[in-house]
Amino acid sequence: MKQDFPLFKTYPNLVYLDSAATSQKPQIVIDAVSHFYSENNSNIHRGIYDLSQKATDMFEETRKKVSQFINADDPSEIIFTNGTTEAINIVASGWAKKNLKKGDVIVLTEMEHHSNIVPWQRLKDEIGIELVYLRITEDYRLNYKETASFLLSMTKKIKLVSLAHASNVLGTVNPLDKIIPYVRKMNPDIKVLIDAAQSVQHMPIDVQKLDCDFLVFSSHKMLGPSGVGVLFGKRKLLESTDPFMVGSHMIKTVTKENTTWADLPDKFEAGTGNIEGVIGLGAAINYLQKVGFEKIRGQEKELIEYALEMFAKQKNIKLFGPKDSQDRLGVFSFVIDDIHPHDVSEILNRFHIAVRAGHHCAQPLMERLDVSGTVRASFYLYNSMDDIDKLFDGIEEVKRVFKM
Repeated sequence: MKQDFPLFKTYPNLVYLDSAATSQKPQIVIDAVSHFYSENNSNIHRGIYDLSQKATDMFEETRKKVSQFINADDPSEIIFTNGTTEAINIVASGWAKKNLKKGDVIVLTEMEHHSNIVPWQRLKDEIGIELVYLRITEDYRLNYKETASFLLSMTKKIKLVSLAHASNVLGTVNPLDKIIPYVRKMNPDIKVLIDAAQSVQHMPIDVQKLDCDFLVFSSHKMLGPSGVGVLFGKRKLLESTDPFMVGSHMIKTVTKENTTWADLPDKFEAGTGNIEGVIGLGAAINYLQKVGFEKIRGQEKELIEYALEMFAKQKNIKLFGPKDSQDRLGVFSFVIDDIHPHDVSEILNRFHIAVRAGHHCAQPLMERLDVSGTVRASFYLYNSMDDIDKLFDGIEEVKRVFKM
């Protein structure tokens, strides 16, 4: 599959291990964006001329693809945003702020990305809600039954559980098929938001089967263009949610005195959207479906198991994340003794190995792990065991430089 990604032809020696931050783009996605600009460029939903109609059809066809991709009940439940962060902010400002009151509780977890923490903190400051964080276990998993038991006394106050499907630091995949029914049993009125930014590109997701109320993810982590995200919401909830951005396109009528909102999904898509990016997302979905998640997960499982074996042989390295491949992604965060992660990353960079170093937008988790940051190597479908070997060759060079 690596041959489908032109960046690796430009940089044949590159070992790209930062897919949790953003994925590389296959030629089919690049061509889709270029083709739109060269042959179909027009604004959408506004013109009755042929070019505008064609562009609109292409845009809306991607909405249908996304709906089918996650098995939404209706394409109108798919809202295009500029990313996962905006999608969560829409729910926080448009639904939670409208429906929650002082003393109500939102449940998060210690493994959340800042994008699924900061919007709720702001809501706490604005209306006085309470935030509760479910802790992770010593094996870096979410023991939701044990950690959620203390919530039983406040069940009626809990209005929303918002959690990552998979951790961008630990690689842990949370068992939503068990967690969501557990939440529903506690209180069927609790709403559930799933941050699928790290999972939707690795495994099939069925929002109807999961019975989540909201689900969010980003295009750029799943082979698509940047600047495009998706918010799925159950129709009744979206209809009762206020728009985050207001202005053009998302209106039905405007007078000098007042405005009425458009119907779904237009209500949440103010202004001219990232048309070419949405069309590129459609091409990314086509590519993923052509490859197939069974093949993707099978290859990733082999890489995960091989990397875990290699880490197990290492001295002076601490790996943060599950030590087996069950319910795990190819995301490996580690530290090498007291060497600063940035120093490790810089030395690896000299050998064309691209990893991420820092807190990974997960500072509360870093505090829980008792580190300021980690080195993170994350794999995707274009990686190979040879890439893993080169990573560990680079780690040996780090040890040599620091005389370990």
